[in-house]
Amino acid sequence: MDAVKPLPTYLVQRYHGWKATTFEDNHSWYRRLASEGQRPRAMVISCCDSRVHVTAMFGAEQGEFFIHRNIANLVPAYLPDGEPHGTSAAVEYAVTALKVAHIIVLGHSSCGGVNACHDMCTGHAPELEESSSFVGRWMDILRPGFEKVKDISDAEERVALLEREAVMVSIENLMTFPFVQGSVEKGELSLHGLWTDIAEGTLEQFNVVTQNFVKI
Repeated sequence: MDAVKPLPTYLVQRYHGWKATTFEDNHSWYRRLASEGQRPRAMVISCCDSRVHVTAMFGAEQGEFFIHRNIANLVPAYLPDGEPHGTSAAVEYAVTALKVAHIIVLGHSSCGGVNACHDMCTGHAPELEESSSFVGRWMDILRPGFEKVKDISDAEERVALLEREAVMVSIENLMTFPFVQGSVEKGELSLHGLWTDIAEGTLEQFNVVTQNFVKI
């Protein structure tokens, strides 16, 4: 375990600052969260990208969101094969145990994962085609989305639309989970597709009437 080292000094200092201010000012709230457990109303599935700050965007405090992050905010299709599935496990727990009322899938601009999928599907990233590539096999989830945008001539527009397809593929796959579909049909759960522009701070949501993303 020689690879395990102490935290960098700047993180230790930040922790002590948080503990002495934010935590101390809200100590009773943290005690309540610990004793009563979490009761989030929404699950957010977003990208691992460090520029995507979901809690800051919505002004959320601890206990409000059940958050799952992965490469390109993707949800695989329901596959009960007895193998470990991190994203599927998070969805199952959120819906069946926490009884969240909303699942929000949040995509974003300049997504490295989506761009990698685009490069792979256009033959510009052969290393991602290798069976040993974790990123490549994960981005296979988005291949159906690429098929919808592959004929768009402008590469920049194609990638931007593929970012939104990552959201919609995930929502479509969510509906393959029996417990998600059942909760949606009972009116106990709502699914939401969002996309944010990091540079501009804008937020778009999928509109079921127009079948496209519109700015909020």
